Amino acid sequence: MTAETNDPHSRETPAPEHRRPDGVDDDTVAATGKLSEALEYVERARGHLYSFHQLMGHADLLLGEAADALADAGHDALARRLETDMIGRNIAQGRWTFQLVEEFDDGYWAVLRDHERTVRDELLGGRRHVFEAEMKEQRRTHGRSGHEARPAE
Repeated sequence: MTAETNDPHSRETPAPEHRRPDGVDDDTVAATGKLSEALEYVERARGHLYSFHQLMGHADLLLGEAADALADAGHDALARRLETDMIGRNIAQGRWTFQLVEEFDDGYWAVLRDHERTVRDELLGGRRHVFEAEMKEQRRTHGRSGHEARPAE
């Protein structure tokens, strides 16, 4: 254990990995925070893309069940049209949703993550959420239970 973890007041200061490195100015912290926020929005968009992928896959399976049910009900021509026109249909030119997901992951998401990590490494010593940690310090009530800077170690 370090002296800091033995100190009962250590919960009143942000963890070292969330503290601004020496010599880093406010504008740099704000800029890297903005980049991290952009990445967080892209992460959310990626989640929606994966939801779209799963919803469309499930919808295609349901279309197959609907076509089978139409055939079972004696509507063979309608069932065949549904099967041949809609089941397994591309949602974009030459692509199913898994291909969109792969293109997004490889061509945008992974590249942005690399840029964000490089900026943090070069400007903040790899530290994450420095902007947010400083915002927390400004907004919390110091010394009050439930407002600690960090969890007990």
